[in-house]
Amino acid sequence: MENIGNMIANLGFPIVLSIYLLVRVEGKLEKLTESINELSKVITSIR
Repeated sequence: MENIGNMIANLGFPIVLSIYLLVRVEGKLEKLTESINELSKVITSIR
């Protein structure tokens, strides 16, 4: 039983941290995609 507790303690933090970072990065990627699309439209309209 102690072994399972250690596994949860050792693996729980990295899992939570990974999920947190993935959620943050996803939002930033969406904003970056929107910016790239807007830039593309501006470049197309200049031609």
